[in-house]
Amino acid sequence: MFSLMKKTFSIHSLGIYRLSFRQMNRAAWNIASKAINENLKIIQQEGTWKNERIITTAQGAHIQVNHDNKRIINFCANNYLGLSSHPEVIEAGLKALKEYGAGLSSVRFICGTQDIHKELEAKIAKFHSRDDAILYASCFDANAGIFEAFLTPDDAVISDQLNHASIIDGIRLCKAQKFRFSHRNMEELESILLKTHSTARIRMIVTDGVFSMDGNVANLPEIVKLAQKYDSVVFVDECHATGFFGKSGRGTAEFFGLPEESVQIINSTLGKALGGAAGGYTTGPKELIDLLRQKSRPYLFSNSLPPPIVAQAIKVFDLLTADSSLVEKVHENTKLFRESMKEYGFNILGDDHPICPVYVGEARLGASIADAIFNQYGIYVVGFSFPVVPKNMARIRVQMSAAHSTEDVKHLIDAFVNVGRQFKLIE
Repeated sequence: MFSLMKKTFSIHSLGIYRLSFRQMNRAAWNIASKAINENLKIIQQEGTWKNERIITTAQGAHIQVNHDNKRIINFCANNYLGLSSHPEVIEAGLKALKEYGAGLSSVRFICGTQDIHKELEAKIAKFHSRDDAILYASCFDANAGIFEAFLTPDDAVISDQLNHASIIDGIRLCKAQKFRFSHRNMEELESILLKTHSTARIRMIVTDGVFSMDGNVANLPEIVKLAQKYDSVVFVDECHATGFFGKSGRGTAEFFGLPEESVQIINSTLGKALGGAAGGYTTGPKELIDLLRQKSRPYLFSNSLPPPIVAQAIKVFDLLTADSSLVEKVHENTKLFRESMKEYGFNILGDDHPICPVYVGEARLGASIADAIFNQYGIYVVGFSFPVVPKNMARIRVQMSAAHSTEDVKHLIDAFVNVGRQFKLIE
């Protein structure tokens, strides 16, 4: 009898405890929920709320959205070469899926490296004229993995103010002395190099090759000169350059006509021009790549890149090596759009890059113009505003692709002119 009462009491007490725990949890979450909703309300009030349109087809110059059978022209993807749904790229992925499976279920150093991983790394290194390359799940991971593994408290890392968020986060993880110079300000960069020349073992200058919000290009010739003067290593993130920027798509150094060896380390992505699926990499000196295989945490503790993605990227590099017509086409579309828009009075940011931001200023105006272009002309462009760009510096980012026809680009120009006049952005 006593045993039964004790058991009943224990079950009853456990029930009360669980109820009390739920109530405490609910009370704690109510506080958190209120804070979150206040934050969301501010985002909506400031006109910076970001909606996501649902694409129901493959990525391309022409897509379908929102399950309403509406076909639109897509000018806001990083699909610079139009290879995201290229038939040969798709076929390469399907073949690898059948031969190598969906994934490795492992990290590289245990049992997650296949022969195609090594083949792709070799092709990347050859494309960039480097010793070796190492694959990551994304370039965000590549940027997260290099600085901590390479730099120590005895070193200095010097970063452009507008570098990508992944670079900023990666630098935070390392223990090196950290410095930041104003965007493309070479005088400030030199003053930091001068200050650290006698105090830091390694000085690494870190910059995006192309800055994606403005479409402007790093002053790489001056950076290289300063690096040589102050014995510094140059690191360039080429996510918005690899495959299509420069005469043959080799990136920012080629755009400026610089020797390939002037940049020691390149990080880039397979998720934009190079097939558009996923994946990133670091390419550079062999000893650096060897070190990253031993110490880079995103590499050591993330699953291998899936075989279909690897095979697709291999096919992309084969296509780029064999034919430069796609690179020429994206340059042609870029020139047509930039020159025509400037003639109509638009302020187009950037430096002859397929990222062509149309400057607007006020966040709500940018969103309204982008929506009008979508609803009235069936063209998908996106307004960018704070916190992605500084306050009151909103722009509509247009991105050219080799998959766009000349007629597509002219239709976009006409849409901007008519909607721009409607909203009094131009006369």
